[in-house]
Amino acid sequence: MTMRLVKGGLSQATRVARGGAVAWLSLCLVLVAGQAVAQQAAPAAAVSGNTIEKVEQATAGESTVVTVTLKSAPTQKPVEFSTQQPARIAIDFFGASFAQGRANYQYGGKLLRSANVVQIGDRTRVVLDLSRQTQYKSEVRGNQYVLTLEAAPVAAAVAAPTFSAPAPVAGAERPAVRNVDFRRGEDLAGRVVVDLSTANSAINIAQQGQNLVVDFVGATLPQSLRRRYDVSDFGTPVQAMRATDNGTGARLIIEPRGNWQYSSYQTDTQFVVEVRPTKEDPNKLISGPGYRGERLSLNFQNIDVRSLLQVFADFTNLNIVTSDSVTGTLSLRLKDVPWDQALQIVLDSKGLASRRNGNVLWVAPRGELATKEKAELESQQQVTELEPLRSQVFRLNYQNAGDVRNMLLGAGAAGGAGGAAGGTTSRILSKRGSLTADTRTNQLFVSDIPSKLEEVQAFLQKIDIPVRQVMIEARIVEADDTFSRNLGAKLGFASKTNGAGYGNTYTNVVSPVTQNATWDNSPAISFPANGINGVNAASVAVSLFNAGAGRFLALELSALEADGRGKIVSSPRVVTADNIKALIEQGTEIPYQQATSSGATSVSFKKANLKLEVTPKITPDGNIFLDVDVNKDSVGIQTTNGFAIDTKHVQTQVLVENGGTVVIGGIYTQNERTDINKVPLLGDIPVLGNLFKSTNKINNRTELLVFLTPRVLSDQLSLK
Repeated sequence: MTMRLVKGGLSQATRVARGGAVAWLSLCLVLVAGQAVAQQAAPAAAVSGNTIEKVEQATAGESTVVTVTLKSAPTQKPVEFSTQQPARIAIDFFGASFAQGRANYQYGGKLLRSANVVQIGDRTRVVLDLSRQTQYKSEVRGNQYVLTLEAAPVAAAVAAPTFSAPAPVAGAERPAVRNVDFRRGEDLAGRVVVDLSTANSAINIAQQGQNLVVDFVGATLPQSLRRRYDVSDFGTPVQAMRATDNGTGARLIIEPRGNWQYSSYQTDTQFVVEVRPTKEDPNKLISGPGYRGERLSLNFQNIDVRSLLQVFADFTNLNIVTSDSVTGTLSLRLKDVPWDQALQIVLDSKGLASRRNGNVLWVAPRGELATKEKAELESQQQVTELEPLRSQVFRLNYQNAGDVRNMLLGAGAAGGAGGAAGGTTSRILSKRGSLTADTRTNQLFVSDIPSKLEEVQAFLQKIDIPVRQVMIEARIVEADDTFSRNLGAKLGFASKTNGAGYGNTYTNVVSPVTQNATWDNSPAISFPANGINGVNAASVAVSLFNAGAGRFLALELSALEADGRGKIVSSPRVVTADNIKALIEQGTEIPYQQATSSGATSVSFKKANLKLEVTPKITPDGNIFLDVDVNKDSVGIQTTNGFAIDTKHVQTQVLVENGGTVVIGGIYTQNERTDINKVPLLGDIPVLGNLFKSTNKINNRTELLVFLTPRVLSDQLSLK
């Protein structure tokens, strides 16, 4: 859209065109936002011949009455829903047509600005553009649909704006918040869904700092819902929510992070706030914060700057105050640019700056603004130096009073009760402020001007919170698989014939004196199977040939096989605060003798323990960073100097998700061994060679694994 200036302002045709385009764009946004709701609320129906004839508004006292007249009475009550930003009410008439297709009615009242009517398929939608969010009620009277906008009561003038609940009707119940829920929508959007007891609740939503504050005026909040909701695990801009009762109604504080934008709408008794992440636009002309204004196009040659600012005032409905020193002309061509970005381009090109207060925008040269703001700051400083001091007592629940005192006075603050000297740039109190910390009762006594007391209170609310705790569980798994097999044989031979003998050894020959043979039953070949773990091998012996004839051949076979499997699981666990080291150990202290410098001996002790030492740190995205040291010692073999200690130790740093399990280390050992003892040559004979040898086989496997599982402990509700 191109805007042209006629005699320092907009032509009437251009204004009408712009107004119609803006109204149509606004209507389309509402249609898109409520399409899914309307489809769920009522089934599709064919146009039954009913027609919307006219839309009228009238004022009744402080209320505004909107009347939609149809050709005949509607077969079903129209479906309504509302949005907060901007404040609008949409009504769907199913089975009704609109002869004009679409139309825009301008009213400009205190509650109702305009009405847009458009036919969409088998239904017609009426969108009411409100001046502010307000309560309303509706009913069907014959062939007329009547919606009454009620002006919310205004509170008495005070230092800060407050909201008062509407006067309850006799016998009527106060609106209530029934449930608070959180869901993850498309494009990483966080959806906060609040169920209300009535559709006519007054709701105010505003951004305060980095948070969104939703006030349900006059609504009650059950005690079970008054808590903090941690929703950081959903991966949306919303990290947490807090539901409280502020005295005048229920309040929901939404805590997003990063770059985001929000939208809100209400369908019947359900109020929804959507918070979506935003990305920096690489195509915008000036880098800086995201621009969210409605887009426009400008094409001017040598236009006066003051007249150009009037164009922005007409487009945005803002009151722009221009300094007398704003002069000069400007030529520019912008197409489809957010109006706030276009305004910033104009200001930067002419060395101007702006300050906004409500719906009033003040434009002046940067130097002039800086001079004025400097004068205001100096005036405020003078007022601060003369402002009377107040005293307030703050009781701390979780923080130490002495540590907080150092924070408030600054790292370089001088000691002593109530000292006001020696501050640094990090000092929160004013120069006249003083502070006393009572460590016995954990209280702070602060004297300062009221504005600084408010800063101290806000600071304490942020830091005096319970520390999050983490439970760390370690599992040390030791598994072993052993296998051994031993085979062996003994073989002996002896013979006696006619008083002469011979056999395996020299003692078996005939004695030259007695002529008698001396017998020895020692085997000629002895390769028995060895025992395993103190268990002897099984054996079988046979005697061959004729014993009566004095001839012997003795054979003994032995064999043993052992197979073992075992598993040892050690599971230490410990709970500690965030970023605080924790230690847990269990084991035995082994005594041993140690020589001293004097030559004497003394008894010392060596630990053989199962130990878990860990320092957790919770990251902003909900994961847990662990600095861990795991040790598993056990008593080993005994030596001449005492017992040996078998050690299994792992020390590392690892990042783990909340509730996840990770293997931080492992050792796998396999021992294979085969030993053969044999008679040369004879032991190599196939089959028969087994009588002249012994075989020992060993196959042992051991494995060590260390697992870690951290979990964040919380006594507050976490939505899942």
